[in-house]
Parts: sequence; C-alpha cells; structure tokens
Amino acid sequence: MSDQQDAAVIGSKSFTAVAINCAAKAGEWIKTKLGNYEKLDIKYSSTDLVTEVDKGSETLIKRLVLTHFPHHSFLGEEGVEPGPEASVRALESKLENEYLWIVDPIDGTTNFVHGFPFFVVSIALAYRGEVIVGVVYDPMKDELFLAEKGKGAYVHGKRMNVSGEDTLRSSLIATGFPADQQYALPLNMKGLQAVAPQVRNIRSGGSAALHMAYVAAGRLSGFWEIGLNSWDLAAGSLLIQESGGTVTDSLGQPYHLGVRNVVASNGRIHDEFVGALDKAEATV
Repeated sequence: MSDQQDAAVIGSKSFTAVAINCAAKAGEWIKTKLGNYEKLDIKYSSTDLVTEVDKGSETLIKRLVLTHFPHHSFLGEEGVEPGPEASVRALESKLENEYLWIVDPIDGTTNFVHGFPFFVVSIALAYRGEVIVGVVYDPMKDELFLAEKGKGAYVHGKRMNVSGEDTLRSSLIATGFPADQQYALPLNMKGLQAVAPQVRNIRSGGSAALHMAYVAAGRLSGFWEIGLNSWDLAAGSLLIQESGGTVTDSLGQPYHLGVRNVVASNGRIHDEFVGALDKAEATV
C-alpha cells in the first residue's frame, strides 16, 4: 500500500464520524425550520426549489468538513448554478481531486417546503473518484443510513440487506419526476408508463437519496430516474452496493460519479428492470 492508501484506510473512521456529525447537526437544524423558512426561490424549473435553509445547511456542513479536512474538496448542490450542464461541469472540475465531499443539504426541498416528511441530508466522500463513505439522514424519522466501502451498510446500527424479490412482478419500485421538464421528465414518464403494469406497485416520495436508502434497507426492490446529479446519488449508491444490491446507469453500465440516469435494485431484478426500460426506449 502507498502512504496515501494507508491514510485513506486509517482515516476512514474519522471520515465517517465527521460525515455522521455533519448530517446529524444539519438535519436537526433543518427540522427546526420546518414550516418556518423565510424565502423561497425557483432555480431550474418551477419544481426545482431552494430556500435559505438549503443554503444554511450546506454552509454548516461545508464549514464542519473543512474544519476537519481543510485540504479536501467540496461539491454541494447549492454552490452550483442551476441546470444539468452546470452540474456536469461542476463535477468534472473536481473529479481529479483526491478527496471530494459530495453533499445535498436537503434532498427533497419541495417536500420540506410543503411540510411533507420525506427529505434527507445526503453526504458522500469520494477517494480518487470512488465513493468510500455514504450517509443519508432522515431527520423526521431520526433514521441514519450509513455505509463504508467494504464494511457494509447500516441503519439504526443494524446491518442492511436488499430485498429478496426476484421478479419485477413481485417488486415495489420507486421513481421521481425530474426538474428538467423538457427532456428528462418526458423520458421518465415513458418509463413509468411501461414499468407500472409490470410491477407490484410504484412509489414516488420526492427524494432520490431516500429512495436509494430504502432500496438498501430492503423497503423498495428498485428505483430509477432520469436526469439526477452526483449529490443525489453518491451516498445512496454506496448504501445499495454495500447492502448487496446493484447500481448502474439506465443502460446497465456500472455506476460512477458522472451517472445522471440511474437504475438501482436488489440485483435480482436488475436485468429485467433495465430490459423493461430499454424496451420502452426510456433510457439514455
């Protein structure tokens, strides 16, 4: 092992502790602001919202992270201009950095704005482009989903495992409704129309990161959505992989930080799931 690799392994516990601490502190602060935000702005589309609470949560997390690891890089949703092109550029500009924290300070802002209790803080740490720590914290249920590369995934301190369904017909699947209403949303709707008759049922809670955590916990058999960003997916991807599931792009290629069109599952239904979307021409 090189010295840098040793540092990554030896430091992993402290990385994880910082991620947990950041998520918990941000989540508890967000909860105090529920129904009490002051300013609502529209970003990329009428469904892409931001409040001062999103920005405050990101500032809190960034300050804590950089206090402990001042030489690490940081990519947060609220520090990036709206729109898919800007998101791609922002990630590409930081991919070469050794350690990169990838943060969604509130995944599910629309839910937060309406008081619908399905939103999370999502924090991931990537080492040379590979996610090594993932934390998704749901402050309303006080559920913290945690994964470390090679060490499994946990919720409430208990090891998580993906569900056992082996067909789409027996599966509960989730999806979302993308903010990009010109391209991603119509494509996702095409997939929804095709997949809905083939599964037990479909859910759409409005937080990609929490849907991913639920796949990892075995509460959902799978999840797909077109047009997401690295901060939506990074932490959840590790949760699922460390729980025994599979995460790919919509064409079935392995997950990496640049994936925007995701299919995640318990692994057992993955080929059938990707095949159904492909047959419907709902992939990219």
